Amino acid sequence: MELDPAEWLAIHQTLARYAFALDHGDLMALKDLLTKDTVWTASIAGEAEQGPFLGRAAVLRLVRDATKTQTGQRRHHLTNVVSHRADADTAVASAYLMLTSNAGGSVAVTATGFYTFTLQHAEGQWRIAKVFVGLDDAI
Repeated sequence: MELDPAEWLAIHQTLARYAFALDHGDLMALKDLLTKDTVWTASIAGEAEQGPFLGRAAVLRLVRDATKTQTGQRRHHLTNVVSHRADADTAVASAYLMLTSNAGGSVAVTATGFYTFTLQHAEGQWRIAKVFVGLDDAI
C-alpha cells in the first residue's frame, strides 16, 4: 500500500525528530517518538552486534549513557529515506546514516551506515517501534 503523501511526510518528520533528539541528548523528545516496547539493535560491519535493547526505558538508558561519554557535537544525517512497506498502522523505512562530530576541533565523519525503522501509527502520530542500525565500521 502506498501511503498518503501527508502520512509519508509525517514519517519523515518522526525520523528527523529522532535524529535531532539524539544529537541534542533530548531524552524527553526521544521518549515521545518511541513505542513503549521499542526494540533497538545495531550491527557493526556485519560482525559485532549490540543489543537488542528491549523497551523504551532501555533505549533511553542506552542513549543517555552513550551521550555522557561523547565529546564534541554529533550530528546524525539521515538521507535517501525509502519506504519498504506500509499500511494504515505500520510502516518500514530505511535511511542512510552519516554521523559527524566536531570533537578534536574540526568536523569529521565518524561513521556511516544505514537505519531500518519499523513505525507504528498510534494516537494520531507515527512512533518508532523498532530500530536497526547497521554501521559500516566501528566508531
